[in-house]
Amino acid sequence: MSSNNQARVRHAVVGTGARAEMFVRALVREHAATAQLVAFADVNQARMDAHNRWLGELGHPPVPTYSATDFAHMLDKERVDVVLVTTTDVTHDEYVVAALHAGCDVVTEKPMTVDAPRCQRILNAVERTGRKVSVAFNYRYNPLHEQLRRLLAEGAVGEIGSVHFEWLLDVRHGADYFRRWHREKANSGGLMVHKASHHFDLVNWWLDATPVQVYAAGRLFFYGEPGRRHGYARDYDRVHGSPTAADDPFALRLAEHPRLRELYLDAEGEDGYQRDRNVFAPGVTIEDDMAVLATYSSGATMTYHLTAYAPWEGYRVMVNGSRGRLELEVVESEFVSPAAAGALKGAALHGTEAAAEGGSATLTLRPYWEPPRRIEVDGYSREGHGGADARMTAVLFGGQADPLGRAATARDGALALLTGLAANRSFETGQAVRVADLITLR
Repeated sequence: MSSNNQARVRHAVVGTGARAEMFVRALVREHAATAQLVAFADVNQARMDAHNRWLGELGHPPVPTYSATDFAHMLDKERVDVVLVTTTDVTHDEYVVAALHAGCDVVTEKPMTVDAPRCQRILNAVERTGRKVSVAFNYRYNPLHEQLRRLLAEGAVGEIGSVHFEWLLDVRHGADYFRRWHREKANSGGLMVHKASHHFDLVNWWLDATPVQVYAAGRLFFYGEPGRRHGYARDYDRVHGSPTAADDPFALRLAEHPRLRELYLDAEGEDGYQRDRNVFAPGVTIEDDMAVLATYSSGATMTYHLTAYAPWEGYRVMVNGSRGRLELEVVESEFVSPAAAGALKGAALHGTEAAAEGGSATLTLRPYWEPPRRIEVDGYSREGHGGADARMTAVLFGGQADPLGRAATARDGALALLTGLAANRSFETGQAVRVADLITLR
């Protein structure tokens, strides 16, 4: 399925949930000269119809829609060059492998998949077919992260000894993982895989190294049934139609969000998926408080902590080296206001709006024997993951040059995944886990 004789590369999207919208908009607006959206595939026709209606708002005609069971037929009939995979994480490998064997390249949302066997399946398919898999690690394209990469590569702190990385999800954004299919580890791999693969990929990229061994501890402390002992739990299963949820600050009211209503509430009749579960209802199998100690091929170590129930949202990265220390602090929201607690944080993170609460970002170099220096970074924005989404799609769809090597391959996706998978195993066993024991990386 070559695009050599076509003016524009032909893209199809499988999985038409909320995350697909960013890719669709980029295809039909910013990169329409080089890329073309030709089809949608999903298990739910109502969601595909919603995206087609939104295409009309952008002045683009509707595209053909296909049931997920007709995925292979779609690839052939629509002469697809590149498949965008934005389905539930546990199904990524199904579509990635099928697309590769059909002669397509693939762009997949992170994480690449959720467990070691599925990861190995994707790597084997890449090797057999010679096709390309790109993983949408948009945080590589954040100008702050790009500058940190440059400074480390230039030797600003000398030889790197250790990294400390703390990520905080506030009680609006963090709660959202406990309303959705992500709350079940079988679907998402837990936050060590679904969320932290972003962060582990950054460390791999910054250090230009690969993980060797991981020790971790994690538990469900705040959400799920533990919420009862903290006094937050309400007795209801899902928000819509539940009077008990009326005063719950953790409740997501789908009916009040037109796009979410169209994608999920109005689409429930087809597949029964409920987007507004009670974050404290039974059935949560993922952790919300996780600590990791990892060693790398360079000899450096990383300590990492992810908290999914913080009062503010952001992260801190500290890199210690033989010539000093580099510190990055990003505050995405200083607090969650009572009025916004039940709103959807994703509107600020994945769309074009900025969060209502204040934020800031500082990058500081602290060399030995000298005063600290604040590093100014051009291009950072509070929109679209710090401006990263637009920069990523410019490389993926617009053919923009990539001298920093930001585009992540299937191997990069596997290496990011491995740290989280090893952490999950360490949660279970209480032992350190060697990543080489999980999959075969050639």
